[in-house]
Amino acid sequence: MRNFNEDNITQAVLERLSGCENERTRQISEALVRHLHAFLKEIEPTEAEWAGAIDFLTRTGQMCSETRQEFILLSDTLGVSMLVDALNHRFTGNATETTVLGPFYVEEARDLPLGASISHASDGPAMIVEGSVSDQHGEPIAGALIETWHADDHGFYDVQREAGLTALDMRARFHADENGRFWFRSIVPAFYPIPNDGPVGKMLDAQGRHPYRPAHVHFKVSAPGFETIVTHVFIEGDRYLDSDVVFGVKDGLIARLETIEGSMSPAGHEVTPGTALLAYPFVLPAKR
Repeated sequence: MRNFNEDNITQAVLERLSGCENERTRQISEALVRHLHAFLKEIEPTEAEWAGAIDFLTRTGQMCSETRQEFILLSDTLGVSMLVDALNHRFTGNATETTVLGPFYVEEARDLPLGASISHASDGPAMIVEGSVSDQHGEPIAGALIETWHADDHGFYDVQREAGLTALDMRARFHADENGRFWFRSIVPAFYPIPNDGPVGKMLDAQGRHPYRPAHVHFKVSAPGFETIVTHVFIEGDRYLDSDVVFGVKDGLIARLETIEGSMSPAGHEVTPGTALLAYPFVLPAKR
C-alpha cells in the first residue's frame, strides 16, 4: 500500500502489525497506534508543536539518573500511575487501599529492630508510628515485612540530599512481631513539591498546576501468601489533600496525627511528652 494520508495511514500501520507473533505485544501495539493517531487527529498539532513534544520526551529521559526518575514523575502527574495501580489492585472487602510507589523507593533500606528511630532528632518534630498487619478476617500476620520511607520536615527525601544513596535516612525495613504489630520512631514529615526543575515541572506550570503533595508516610507491606500492599498514610488536615499533584489521596488512607501528652504511647512505648503519634492498621488480602 502506498499514497498514505490522514484517512488511510492508521489502517496501514495496523496491517503492518499483523505479523507480530506475540499476541499481547500485538494487542498493545494496535491499541497504541489507534489511540495515538486519534489523539493527533483531535488536536491537529503543527510540525513545530510535534517537534516540541519530541524534545519534551527527550529532555525527560535526559533528566533521569540513579536518584531521579523523571518519567515516573510524568506518569504520576498525568494520573497514569494511579490508573495503572487501580487496574491492578481491585481488592474487595476491607483490604488496605493502594496508591503510587513514587520515585523515591529504595530496595537497599536498612533492616532495623522494632522501636528503632529511622531519622535524626534534628530532622524535625518527634513522631512515633504504631501499626498492625492482619488478614481480612482480623487475624494478625506475624513477621510481616514493613518497608517505610518519608520526607523530612522540609519536604526532602534522603536521596535528594547531596549524599544520596550513601546516607539513607528516614527509611527502613521492619518485621511485625508475633501479634502482627510494629512500631518505630521518626519525625513528622511535611508536604512538599515533587522535583519541578525539569520538564515535568515546566509542564505543570504550563497547565496552571501546583507541584505539591500532602504530607504522608510511605508503606510497602508484604507477607508470604498475601498480596503486597504499596500505599501512603496521609496526615489529616494537610492543605493539599484535595489537590495532590499525583492523585494519590484516598479517604481511607488519611490518619489523624495525635499528640501524646504523657510519657507513654497508646501501645505502651516510652516517648517524650509532646511526641506526635501516627497509628494505622494494615489489612492484607490473600493472594489471588
